[in-house]
Amino acid sequence: MTVARGHARRGAAIAFLSPAMAVIVLFVAVPIALTFWISLHDWSMYTPLTQMTWRGLGNYADLLHSDDFLNALGNTLVYVVLVLVTTVPLALALGMLLYFPKTAGKAVARAALFSTYVIPTVAIAIVWGALYAPDYGPISQALGALGIDSPAWLSDPGTALFSLVIFHVWQMTGYYTILVIAGLTQIPDDVYEAARIDGAGFWRQTFSVTLPLLRRTTTFIVLIAAINAIQVFDPVYILTQGGPAESTTVLSYAIQRAAFQNGMAGQASAMAFSLLLVLVAVTGVVLAAMRRRTAAEGRS
Repeated sequence: MTVARGHARRGAAIAFLSPAMAVIVLFVAVPIALTFWISLHDWSMYTPLTQMTWRGLGNYADLLHSDDFLNALGNTLVYVVLVLVTTVPLALALGMLLYFPKTAGKAVARAALFSTYVIPTVAIAIVWGALYAPDYGPISQALGALGIDSPAWLSDPGTALFSLVIFHVWQMTGYYTILVIAGLTQIPDDVYEAARIDGAGFWRQTFSVTLPLLRRTTTFIVLIAAINAIQVFDPVYILTQGGPAESTTVLSYAIQRAAFQNGMAGQASAMAFSLLLVLVAVTGVVLAAMRRRTAAEGRS
């Protein structure tokens, strides 16, 4: 009787999970497998599939000697690092600022911060393109009023990538701030009360109580922020088209250009699968670090 009931429950679970699993297989697993298969061939998107020629790992070997791919990889890494070192500390600071002080208007401030995340990226990018305009842009005019020469934000190879980082930080910080606030709500008030009784001030509470107990939330934010930064595409496509002088060509844009502008589906698929491996590696490293930290805390 117990065995039959267990089989029935297992069958019900499979039945409930089947639609979701079918969607995952159809729209995730199959495209990934097809991308890997195409990456092993030399094929132009402007010709039939029957004209694919086998290359094996040749496309991947070419990437190691491709200046375009290596430049895009370097730009992506710089972009990710700049985003992480800027966005994560800013989100933590804003999250604590909007959670701890007993001030009015915090709900409005949270809504305003989160609104930058829900507005479509295309619309925001168009607005920021106008803000960055060298002649009539408000940023350039404000700097000019202060007697400061405005840089050519998006047309100078030295500032274009940094300008995109500013755009990304402005757009995503509000979302990460809300995650920080959600993590702060999980910290019991008794912990802070005990710290105050022990004589801990604000800064001691921040570094000895708040940040350690926010470690899981912070790890999650770092992971999501890294993935979002690695996959950046819309602002590059709208604002810079990879320029000037390839200074903002990141992996996602290089993949799009190789596939849809140059028709090199095999090479583009190899870059796309390499990008997937980078995402998996980043996720694995972050999760492994979090698991080791949790195990060390458990032993202590």
